[in-house]
This record gives sequence, structure tokens and C-alpha cells, in this order.
Amino acid sequence: MAVFRIERFSPLPAAEAWRRVTAWERHGDTVPLTSVRVRTDPPTRTGTLFVARTGLGPLGFDDPMEVVRWTPPAAGRAGVCELEKRGSLVRGRASIDVRPTGAGSHVIWVEELWVRLLPSGADPLLARVGRRVFGRVLGTLLDG
Repeated sequence: MAVFRIERFSPLPAAEAWRRVTAWERHGDTVPLTSVRVRTDPPTRTGTLFVARTGLGPLGFDDPMEVVRWTPPAAGRAGVCELEKRGSLVRGRASIDVRPTGAGSHVIWVEELWVRLLPSGADPLLARVGRRVFGRVLGTLLDG
């Protein structure tokens, strides 16, 4: 299993940083060849289902996910969102924490990924690629 962690500090208040990093459809705007569809009615909550589709035309794969923990930040308390990846190709977990700071917020994103067709020896490379891709996603979401 590949594991990686990304941290960003933002001048945004925790509630706004949370809103941006949990705007699931916007994740597809920053990951190449990927679109995201939310399959449950808003608002996001425990049980929300969404699918990231990565590919070109008929060649690609779905990465279905479910929100298994949803605790938005409030009154100086950190927000925590936990996701389970339940695809036939990609499995794992993700955790997104948004903590208020005196100057804005601190976002911590941790991913644990298992890709069915990759040997475990590829985990360090997968973690490096994931850190780069999701780091860009996080930066884009927080900046705009």
C-alpha cells in the first residue's frame, strides 16, 4: 500500500478551506483526464458517494468513494473528512483534516492507496506521484 501525506497552510479561515477542499466536483478540474460525479444529493455528509472517472473515452477506470466520516470545522475545532475508496482497481482510504490557526488554516491530507495491478515494489513511486498530483489539487483548491 502506498501512503503519502500533504500539508498546506492557508490564510483562509478553516470553514472556507473546508468548503473548498470538499468540493468534490472541483477535484476533477485539477487532475488530468479526470471528472468527478457526486451520486448522492447535497449536502455532503457521512454516506455521500462520488466517483472519480480517469481516462480518455472508453479507456479508463472509476474510483468510487464514500464519505465515512464527516465532521466540519466549528468553533475553533478541526474538521475531519474520511473517505473509503472502493473501486475494483483502486482501493484505500483518505483523510482530510482542516485545522484553524491564528493566521487561517492548516490542511492535512493523508492517502493510503492500493492499486490492484501494481506490485508492492511500486508503492514508493506511487506515493511520490500521489504526493505530487494531490499536492497540486490541494494547492489549486485552496488558491481559487
